Amino acid sequence: MWEERAERARRDIAALATSGMNLADLYPAALAVVQRTVPFEQGCWAGVDPHTLVMTSITNWKPWPVRREEFVEYSARFAETEYSENEPNTFAQLLRRPRPIARLSDAPHREVVRSVRINDLLKPQGLEHELRAAFRVDDTCWGVGSIFRDVGRDFTDREVEFLAAVTATLAAATRIAVRAGHPTRAAAVGPVIVIAGRHGELKAATPAAASWLAEVEDAAPGRFSMVLYSVVAQASAAVSGTARARMRDAGNSWVVLQASRLITGDDPEQMVVTVEPATTHDLATLLLAAYGVTAREQEVCLEVLSGNPTADIARHLFISPHTVHDHLKSLFEKVGVGSRGELVAKLVA
Repeated sequence: MWEERAERARRDIAALATSGMNLADLYPAALAVVQRTVPFEQGCWAGVDPHTLVMTSITNWKPWPVRREEFVEYSARFAETEYSENEPNTFAQLLRRPRPIARLSDAPHREVVRSVRINDLLKPQGLEHELRAAFRVDDTCWGVGSIFRDVGRDFTDREVEFLAAVTATLAAATRIAVRAGHPTRAAAVGPVIVIAGRHGELKAATPAAASWLAEVEDAAPGRFSMVLYSVVAQASAAVSGTARARMRDAGNSWVVLQASRLITGDDPEQMVVTVEPATTHDLATLLLAAYGVTAREQEVCLEVLSGNPTADIARHLFISPHTVHDHLKSLFEKVGVGSRGELVAKLVA
């Protein structure tokens, strides 16, 4: 019975993905599919940059039951916990496991009792049980998500198995959604620069940033804030003091956020965050991963994007021209094009 339910859910989620949905529409619909078999009171799923794991979109099953004036701090603290070594079952931890899924009740007690996420953020909202998973396919993570229950029944072993059985399909659906959508106008030109506090709170912004932020907020309320919280939290936790992520702006163009810790000034915990149009390399590597190409195929494609002929590609990559043609044939099939020109247009136009 559970296997049949999982197979039905996989078919339903795959159908959602092939309908051309973007991530903002896909995740609410997929949450509804999961809810039919695994009931929950609250859910929170996020798309992530597959190369940095910074959350770049957030979908809540219901609005979080916190007052509006508390939501900014609440969301920032949630993002911060994901990069803490003291939290149980962080998504980064899940991705180091053979099966990237875990329920809170299976975590060591010593981790639960000191958890900020559990004791300061979830329990005050009446949420006692958590089941979270990373959406991974072909060794790449495209999304993450948690579902929560109140003080009643915990998630059963069968329910854990069900969610585990659909995570790869959710990952595949997410990477299809990443490919969906085309820019309606060019990405904003800078300088789009903001100064953020240690929790991601906005301290200052350039005039161009203020205008850009207003457009993003109108198009997708809360999107930039959640990405900002995540990229700042990751930069704060990183030894280098930096982090970056790709996201879509109000015009559906891809941009790159980079957070860097300031080393001078009155508040050394402040972050400077720049927003720039994604480079050809940034965009191509993201989309190629979304099309499921291999590492070698990506290298060949980047050579094509640089305008190099077959002989030069073969020499640069130490492979034969025949092998280059084989990789190109596979690339064309995966991306759905028939020539180098179409390949370039599909990836960077």
